[in-house]
Amino acid sequence: MHTDLLAILRCPRTGERLRLESAEERDGRIQSGSLTNEGGQHRYPIRNFIPRFVPESNYADNFGMQWNRFRRTQLDSHSGQPISADRFWHSTGWQPRECAGQWMLDVGCGAGRFAEVAAQTGARLVALDYSSAVDACYANLQRFANLDVVQGDIYALPFERGSFPFVYSLGVLQHTPDVARAFAALPPMLSPDGRLCVDFYGRRFGTLLQAKYALRPVTKRMSQQRLLSMLERSVPALLAVSTAVSRIPVLGRYLKRAIPVANYTGILPLSAEQLREWALLDTFDMLAPEYDQPQRARDVRRWCDQAGLGGTEVFILGHLVARGRRHS
Repeated sequence: MHTDLLAILRCPRTGERLRLESAEERDGRIQSGSLTNEGGQHRYPIRNFIPRFVPESNYADNFGMQWNRFRRTQLDSHSGQPISADRFWHSTGWQPRECAGQWMLDVGCGAGRFAEVAAQTGARLVALDYSSAVDACYANLQRFANLDVVQGDIYALPFERGSFPFVYSLGVLQHTPDVARAFAALPPMLSPDGRLCVDFYGRRFGTLLQAKYALRPVTKRMSQQRLLSMLERSVPALLAVSTAVSRIPVLGRYLKRAIPVANYTGILPLSAEQLREWALLDTFDMLAPEYDQPQRARDVRRWCDQAGLGGTEVFILGHLVARGRRHS
């Protein structure tokens, strides 16, 4: 971490400022040490350049394994395609020039697919995740001097309220135990006139009829390694069947949903090898998480209104997207 992060870091239990102790620095960053609240009751380690505010094992363990296993898969710098950038800019509606030099918070960064896009703007970016995916994110993006990675809990964010002109959380909130409460934690982080963008799996007619929801009662209880091994064997065949079915006139697009595999053939500009890798990653992502809770547009809009956001927009862009602005 960089020392300027101390200005906005707070003890997630007491809200107090944190002091840095036993710090070891390398290449202008704090590599190890600890953060202690003003009262001295709570201490949080810094390991491998990352402040850690959560237990090592938690409900997001599968995401830690997932993103460390597929560390670079969805990075635009790896795929050679602006897939993450397109989703980020179309969802947020922000402009890169607006972000430069501004504090920005990525909640649920995973391996850093959207953090890579945000960091390229020159924003002072803080990328947070609950799982050990933070290690994958730091390994991927440590080249950005404007980035810090933090392991923390969305329900107890370790930052001073009102610190961030930009906050986003993409592909994350539906995987938390209490989605409404997770959303409610984000608007207080906004500075006056700050902007928020989140997205969710949309809950519409037929959503719960997707094949994954028939399998998840079993797969989410399997060991992660066993599930991944099973998918490594089955995904290539499932992908071939899904692609063949999708070519059936009229009905193909609907029948394809009955096959439990993430198939981006004809949707994303990926090579055959990349399509298989993305299919394996996102099929695991469908079946492994402990929580998977799609949301209705009317509920998301209500949460935005309750949070006092202005200029709220709720729309479908692949996912259910919501964005708004804190009143100044």
